[in-house]
Amino acid sequence: MVLQRIVKPKTQQGKRFLEKREPKVVENDKQAMFIKGGNTSSVVSQALKELYVLKKQNSVTYKRKNILRPFEDETPLEFFAKKTDASLFMFGSHNKKRPNNLVLGRFFDFHILDMIELGIDKFVSQAEFPGGKCPEGTKPCLMFAGETFEQDVEYQRLKNLLIDFFRGPVVSQVRLAGLEHVIMVTATEGKILIRNYRVLLKKSGSRTPRIELEEIGPSLDLTLRRVKLASDDLYKRSLKQPKTVKPRKKKNVSHDAFGSKLGNIHMQKQSLDKLQTRKMKGLKAQKRKSQSEARQSSAKRSKGVDT
Repeated sequence: MVLQRIVKPKTQQGKRFLEKREPKVVENDKQAMFIKGGNTSSVVSQALKELYVLKKQNSVTYKRKNILRPFEDETPLEFFAKKTDASLFMFGSHNKKRPNNLVLGRFFDFHILDMIELGIDKFVSQAEFPGGKCPEGTKPCLMFAGETFEQDVEYQRLKNLLIDFFRGPVVSQVRLAGLEHVIMVTATEGKILIRNYRVLLKKSGSRTPRIELEEIGPSLDLTLRRVKLASDDLYKRSLKQPKTVKPRKKKNVSHDAFGSKLGNIHMQKQSLDKLQTRKMKGLKAQKRKSQSEARQSSAKRSKGVDT
């Protein structure tokens, strides 16, 4: 039995590097790897290049060709994931059996969690769309259309994977002017259509602007091929969160449909006879006057009785 030695960092830079790799309560933004296979077509290379631009701030691209077969051997991908601290990957390849092939996947604890293989039927580059483009690093608005995303398990996992891939940093609020990029994913007739739009704010004669969408590319028509999904137990374990992240439920506090905060107050039954009211000087003066008037009336009555 060979015991593995624990090597401590000798420099501050090495120490900071290992601290970044340690598990955190709130994880960093997910990094993605874009990898070219041993043989790629011009369509696959251009698609990888333009999809990399959409996620440029949190991604790494490998420009050299790598002879990999993700569904047969996962070890090289897991090695690259551990090297670059990546949670997502996109692998492109091309051969006679599976032309224009894309494989999307993600890792859990630097091991493959699930993979989905897609074939590119049609690709339109950004250069073929006239007009302006969205600036790099813009957080997109993701929209999904199609009943298949709700009924089929494989399409449900694909939807979850695409959200993981393109959602960007997690934010609590987004201003209206900052909503510039929309990614629309549609499932129809056995195909998956991905479209990218730029949001244009037009004058409407009121405070609320009129919204128009302008297609900016890239545009992809995909078909679902091979799928490798994680087991239910492993998938459930990957979604587990520490207790410190979960918000504590406050007792007797609720919210209505409009977001208003409502609270329940439990009180004992009160007797109005024993209720202590606020004492005011004005009421005291009126009380003194009423007492003096009562004395005067009683004195007059007593005089009348004597006479």
